[in-house]
Amino acid sequence: MRNTNILWRWLGLVFVLSFGALGWLGWQIYQTAPPIPSAVVSAGGEVLFTGEQVQRGQQVWLASGGQQQGSVWGHGAYVAPDWSADWLHREAEALRKLRTRELAGAAEPTATQRGAVQAALQEEMRRNTHDAATGRVTVSDGRARAIHEVAAHYDALFGNAASLSGLREQYAMRDNTVPAAQDRVALTAFFFWTAWSAATDRPGETGLSYTSNWPHEPLVGNTLTGSAAMWSMVSVILLLAAIAAMLWLHGAARHEPEPQPPAADPLLGAGATPSMKATRKYFFAVAGLLLLQIAMGVVTAHYAVEGNSFFGLPIGELLPYVTSRTIHTQVGIFWIATAWLATGLYIAPLLGGREPKFQKLGVDFLFWALIAIVVGSTVTGWLGTLQRSGTDFSFWVGNQGLEFTSMGRVWQLLLFVGLLLWAVLLGRALWPALKTPSESRGLIAMVFLSATCIGGFYATSLTWGQHTHYSMVEYWRWWLVHLWVEGFFEVFATAVIALIFTKLGLVRASSANRAIVAETIVFLFGGILGTLHHLYWTGTPTSVIAVGAVFSALEVVPLTLIGLEALQTWRRTQGTPWLAAYKWPVLCFVAVGFWNTVGAGLLGFAINPPASLYYVQGLNMTPAHGHAALFGVYGMLGIGLMLFCLRGLYARHLHADALLRPAYWGLNAGLAMMVFLSLLPAGIYQAWASITRGLWYARSPEIVHSGVMEALVWLRVPGDILFAVGAAFLALYVLRLLGRGGRQVPATAGAVNAAR
Repeated sequence: MRNTNILWRWLGLVFVLSFGALGWLGWQIYQTAPPIPSAVVSAGGEVLFTGEQVQRGQQVWLASGGQQQGSVWGHGAYVAPDWSADWLHREAEALRKLRTRELAGAAEPTATQRGAVQAALQEEMRRNTHDAATGRVTVSDGRARAIHEVAAHYDALFGNAASLSGLREQYAMRDNTVPAAQDRVALTAFFFWTAWSAATDRPGETGLSYTSNWPHEPLVGNTLTGSAAMWSMVSVILLLAAIAAMLWLHGAARHEPEPQPPAADPLLGAGATPSMKATRKYFFAVAGLLLLQIAMGVVTAHYAVEGNSFFGLPIGELLPYVTSRTIHTQVGIFWIATAWLATGLYIAPLLGGREPKFQKLGVDFLFWALIAIVVGSTVTGWLGTLQRSGTDFSFWVGNQGLEFTSMGRVWQLLLFVGLLLWAVLLGRALWPALKTPSESRGLIAMVFLSATCIGGFYATSLTWGQHTHYSMVEYWRWWLVHLWVEGFFEVFATAVIALIFTKLGLVRASSANRAIVAETIVFLFGGILGTLHHLYWTGTPTSVIAVGAVFSALEVVPLTLIGLEALQTWRRTQGTPWLAAYKWPVLCFVAVGFWNTVGAGLLGFAINPPASLYYVQGLNMTPAHGHAALFGVYGMLGIGLMLFCLRGLYARHLHADALLRPAYWGLNAGLAMMVFLSLLPAGIYQAWASITRGLWYARSPEIVHSGVMEALVWLRVPGDILFAVGAAFLALYVLRLLGRGGRQVPATAGAVNAAR
């Protein structure tokens, strides 16, 4: 008990210090972010852009699709270019041609002249002419002409110029993506500013831009910095040392004898209370949302080949790439979160030993509120995109244009309230167990605390506004995506699984208490500050690279043991007949261990070090990691929890377990084929292009629509089909339970207490 109390104190200390450091670094990002100039003017006095246009352009880009159509500073979609890298390369090329003509005239330039032009180009593009007193950025008249040339290209691209219709098709863009001419001017101002920040040296620095020389662009001297290379080496050394230390400590620690599973299922006599039965509809919604996500994923992936068509059907005007990708990414979060929320509501009365008054009413209300949020945000986002309803509609009601946090602010507010309601419902049902001393109380407390953080930390989605600096938008967005999805939900799910195994007699409650607190310490120690690895190149100081590289490496450490623990748990289920009923939930948890090691660990660390991410951010290496980690870890975890809850909500003879075998293997094998036959090879091919010529080239139509890349897109088809078949079998299993009666065991307090 004393050891457990000490671990809780360490957890509190790690939590406070880590968030203190993350907050302090956020202040540093705010202080040193690339300045938005009051005006960009030529040496001759021409005003090219104003600060208001830059800020307006950010809103226009987000409202027109934002991170769902191309990317800025590497974050976003992959069919259209990274607009920062694309603008930077186009401007540098235009300026180089201009300077070459000035120096060599119509003659072919000599090697000496080419070298002189290149040196002058880099010096001009990197010189920081921002005047802190006036806020103005001054460019040469020649560079002003290059800027006008690039701006005209983007004005035509985001308008309806017939000359660029083929390019729009390759980018999966619609005609008149930005209908208003003044908005297109503002959009070019924003793109210019993001490229200017990427090439211009920070004040007092030489050879170090605001984005730490990202993207790789040899024309302007953007190459990997020495500090990024050094911290990459440090991260690798720390990773190896930490894994070795953890394995050594794990092997040297005294292990308690494994408990003998009870002779009969301890949960078999537990009756489902009314609120527990009310969670059934959540799981039916999970199956439907999973199928919707897969359908949108198929359409989105196919747009990489045909642009705005689906096997010849011109569906792009009705279902644009922006909409299909938004639904695909957002619905993935929805169904996984719904499975986890429902699991919490199901087990809370089971653990608390009683049914709180009006608990079923609260569970029902929360479900329909969540359905309204999912349907409402999806429909308004789709309609807003189709009708090009403007920046205010997009921000407040439609599609904010931010990956994984795309729903309008009104829907975010409603979801925040819904998550707080979920935490309240969970807490009031768990309260009796939290008050009563027991071996499981620490685990139950961890479930409740993580649920509170899930609800509370969703408030970070409300921290940015329409005029917030883009560096700070990214800072707060990753608080939500990394800490909420990859942090507190994982702690919550880990504690829930430990409770499940404890109640099944597979793990001792005392050892589970210590293990969960210890694992949470290790996870949060790396995970909280590991958030910064998403922010290396978003206009942040170099301290972010140092801290992010070190702590993101430590994130991988606990994942090395999860696979071993999952296998050990699976072995403990063998030889006990009644545990066969839990075969597929437990196998889902084993799959979580595998994908944690491979998807989150191996593929995640492959792109996390600064030296790697410098070249591959915004390429298909990221979705290879994302698919393996998001579905492989969080998705399989949600499915496992769902199967466990359904096992308790319906009598055993009603379960068509034969459907779960093809479902399980179809989902896992299909995911593996999708990642290793298509996404990962595509990412490696793009990485070669990025390293040899620059990020602009890796994201150009020449590469994205090359024969190799399109062949790799088609190689997704076998895996996608197998994955969809697995999902169909899972949905069929769930739907066969629809409308069937639950357990016949009465929902008495004694029956519920039998499960405690």
